[in-house]
Amino acid sequence: MSGTGRAGRTAATKGAAPRAVRLGPRAAAALALVTVIGVMAFGWPLLAAPGSGVAHSGDAPWLFAALLPLLLAVVVAAIADGGLDAKAVAMLGVLAAVGAALRPLGAGTAGIEPMFFLMVLAGRVLGPGFGFVLGAVSMFASALLTGGVGPWLPFQMLAMGWVSGGAGLLPGARALRGVRELLLLAGYGALAALAYGFVMNLQGWPYLGGLSTGVSYVPGDPLGANLARFLAYCLATSLGWDLPRAVLTAVLSLTLGPAVLKALRRATRRAAFAPRARFTAGERTTGPGGERDAER
Repeated sequence: MSGTGRAGRTAATKGAAPRAVRLGPRAAAALALVTVIGVMAFGWPLLAAPGSGVAHSGDAPWLFAALLPLLLAVVVAAIADGGLDAKAVAMLGVLAAVGAALRPLGAGTAGIEPMFFLMVLAGRVLGPGFGFVLGAVSMFASALLTGGVGPWLPFQMLAMGWVSGGAGLLPGARALRGVRELLLLAGYGALAALAYGFVMNLQGWPYLGGLSTGVSYVPGDPLGANLARFLAYCLATSLGWDLPRAVLTAVLSLTLGPAVLKALRRATRRAAFAPRARFTAGERTTGPGGERDAER
């Protein structure tokens, strides 16, 4: 390779942002299937018939049994598409362990959950497919660590997967940097933290079916009436936890974001998730002993 060509390629590599783990067509299809099943799992009680005695305690084991192979399908599809290799799997394990360790620091007190900001930043750097699997695996690992296994766990895994995966879909992944990117991530993190509490309420709210309160779930009622009661339920019960979580996520994204993003991007660059450099015909490389390699 000529000196000019090598210098130009090196400069381009330094100036470009490291690529996220690629989301191929098969991984995207598997991820879409998981999302559709998740939306149905959260929302089907709103369409239940009167007197059905609906609750999520009965469907949670089935959802968990379906979720694990579907997550495995996303990983296998990503490997088949060439977007996930051994280094990416190793990084997934490290980040999931860190996320699981961060969650008990707040213990859910007043909604203080520092793991959210890491899930958002990791999803931003490593892409939606990697982010979804990371969020789900981190929540599963944290539940094992804290003893938080219950009918809510598969729903938490789905919701956290959406939080982290959604960060990978934010615009400007290769061009937006500095303060503007931090503001984008802080805003997204705050909204995602609020949305997480909102969708997780859908898991617990049907347990209130039949109670004589103005915010109780009423099976068989019109969808609009149940949604109005659900909104009142969220405002009355969980907003005091969701708002501190949103504020903490935004603050950590703004303060720790630059260092964490830099570390994640450096690790991504060193892991060489991006395609390898191609050599044009006629370019030569020099081996360690000084001999020239064959033309490529």
